[in-house]
Amino acid sequence: MKIGIIADTHNNLATAKKITDWLNKEKISLLLHCGDISTQETIDEIEKNFKGKIKFVKGNADVDLDLPEKEEIEIGNPPSLEAPARRRKIAFCHKPELAKELAQTLKYDIVFYGHTHRPWSENIGSCRLVNPGEAAGQYQKPTFAVYDAKTDKLELKIVELLQ
Repeated sequence: MKIGIIADTHNNLATAKKITDWLNKEKISLLLHCGDISTQETIDEIEKNFKGKIKFVKGNADVDLDLPEKEEIEIGNPPSLEAPARRRKIAFCHKPELAKELAQTLKYDIVFYGHTHRPWSENIGSCRLVNPGEAAGQYQKPTFAVYDAKTDKLELKIVELLQ
């Protein structure tokens, strides 16, 4: 299973649509948004455009949105004759401090976060801590990430290079 991860949309509906269109084309069925969506209109547009399931968490710019501070999910492949099941436990939030705390518990395989507007990846013990960058394009080129739970591969996507 592949999932898309975005953060820091800040009402950039055009870029959010480019990202969701690409995710739809790639048949990615789950999208995690790591906060700083900014308005309900942006949530509505992302939900309208994306064909799969979406989970949102609250960022510091989401003052009027009733969203959780953090979420966790478990994904993975069912067992088959070729390979046993491999479940991945994932947490995501907005602030890097909370993300680091979650990663340090070592309960998760991977923790995603936003806020800094910069793509980043590091390991804390056996947990990978990842920021997909910013979808808004305020300080950096708009980016997002795609995580393949089957292969444990993470890719950073630059929106202007999408095909």
